[in-house]
Amino acid sequence: MCGIIGYIGSQEAMPLLVEGLKRLEYRGYDSAGLAVQNASGIGIRKSAGKIVRLEELLSEHPLHGTVGIAHTRWATHGAPTTPNAHPHVSLNGELALVHNGIIENADLLRRKLAELDCEFQTETDTEVLAHLIGTLYEGNLEQAVAAALTQVEGTYGLAVLSSADPGKIVVARQGAPLLLGLAEDGDQAMFVASDVAPILGHTRKVVYLDDGELAVLRGDGYALMDVGSLDPAEPTRFIEKEISRITWDLGKIERGGFPHFMLKEIFEQPATIRDAMRGRVLEEEGTARLGGLHGIFDRLNSAQRIIFTACGTSWHAALVGEYLLEEYARIPVEVEYASEFRYRNPVIPEHTVVVAISQSGETADTLAALREAKRRGATTMGIVNVVGSTIARETDGGVYTHTGPEIGVASTKAFTGQLTVLSLFALLLARRRGMSILQGREVVSALRELPGKVEAVLQSQEQLERIAEAYADHPNFLYLGRGAHFPIALEGALKLKEISYIHAEGYPAAEMKHGPIALIDEAMPVVVLGPDDSVYPKVVSNVEEVKARGGKVIAVVSEGDSHLRNKVDHVISVPSTIEMLQPILTVLPLQLLAYLIAVRRGCPVDQPRNLAKSVTVE
Repeated sequence: MCGIIGYIGSQEAMPLLVEGLKRLEYRGYDSAGLAVQNASGIGIRKSAGKIVRLEELLSEHPLHGTVGIAHTRWATHGAPTTPNAHPHVSLNGELALVHNGIIENADLLRRKLAELDCEFQTETDTEVLAHLIGTLYEGNLEQAVAAALTQVEGTYGLAVLSSADPGKIVVARQGAPLLLGLAEDGDQAMFVASDVAPILGHTRKVVYLDDGELAVLRGDGYALMDVGSLDPAEPTRFIEKEISRITWDLGKIERGGFPHFMLKEIFEQPATIRDAMRGRVLEEEGTARLGGLHGIFDRLNSAQRIIFTACGTSWHAALVGEYLLEEYARIPVEVEYASEFRYRNPVIPEHTVVVAISQSGETADTLAALREAKRRGATTMGIVNVVGSTIARETDGGVYTHTGPEIGVASTKAFTGQLTVLSLFALLLARRRGMSILQGREVVSALRELPGKVEAVLQSQEQLERIAEAYADHPNFLYLGRGAHFPIALEGALKLKEISYIHAEGYPAAEMKHGPIALIDEAMPVVVLGPDDSVYPKVVSNVEEVKARGGKVIAVVSEGDSHLRNKVDHVISVPSTIEMLQPILTVLPLQLLAYLIAVRRGCPVDQPRNLAKSVTVE
């Protein structure tokens, strides 16, 4: 969740850290703070609230120095107050630390440290870690950090400064993402960050840390090592890693004239869907080419079951994937909440493929579920957006969605990117499992037409604006869909909940009769997904049931629909496509509707309360 940025070099650290925090704010925005080291020691500034509050504090009380660390918080242990904000300091004030993750044995460590006369000023687990490192310091910061981490249970991405051991930043990772930014040629500087967004304006050269790794950063470079190798009595084991280069530019993480990142990302979807398909569609052969799966093709061909594991919006994408693979590739599929999968005793027989879906590639529960599947012998595959992410590195094979950075907390383009890749994956397996070349070419043709149809949906907002105006003050919504559109109903309801704070529920349309129908009256807007597909007549019957009870129906229908149009209160038309791709088009107006309602309600669209973009803690 939380965001970390650190810098060591020849420039003033404070403005670089504040700039980085602004680009990390989607990871957490409860509070923020920074620590800067200079000849006088370490100066700390922190504040509850958005980063603008910290900026105001720094304008009155600036910090000077060329070494610093900073943090923007999503609260776990302790309320979002100024004392609980990071950085936290050791008892003697010589050490400052920022941390993303959860120290699970913090209470035990707190009791032990209290016996050493450590006094705690906050409710956080991070302060425990700062005191622990401080008590173990004997002249070498990295050895103290490593010694402390051997006593820690939980997850961490952390960066540490010490005025007693100046001119360095020590960073370490276990379960929380962390990367190093290397200076471009001619510069002498190093960065550390939770992701690439805050450092992109300064370097494109990065090194991704893996679990159990620790790095010492200095202005002229870094040393990377295994945490367990820092015993003073043993030779240190240094690690050499490949340097990755970021290919997307700074404009991808700026609003570009849009009032919100979410709206910008909604309108980027024609391009991001093209990018997800680029070089992967084989027209003549009527199939898809997914290079990241070459190493596991034999295991995919012999797979007898596929398990998708994911969280949130990615779980909804997995549900659509279940329909696609069972319908077209004729392979049994299960969809698991990653948070549940990891804590039970799942049955994973031979010839099972487990597919982890995650926008960030760092989602804590999904990563843990993936590792459990690997431990039990499954072939593992990832569908992720972020190149170099942990899931991408730990799976046997995988596919990038190539949707670029998504800053808005409520996922939009990442979701349709996942659906596009799942469609390609289903096409590839289907062609290997009996789909004819003519059917394959039909799918390829529809894929080629898809971005243009997405553009057509996004160009028509007038009806959505009228609907948003009419229903923005309603406290409840119901979303109904059948088949592959049931997950789209779930996703539409989630978007409304996330950013407008309206209670909304998604249901299979036929299940409405088994409970939710009791809620329907003149005050209940019901969004019905009714494109012209194989279950259209059944959806019409469900609409009749809602209307018979006075419900207000907002229907998403195919262009040219004349039947539902005469039965409902509001119609939103989308172009028709083949059934397997229709969910990509029908979700678009639901994204826009949630956005427009949230704006009318005055909600902070890009930073909804209590949420953060990348869930890297339990």
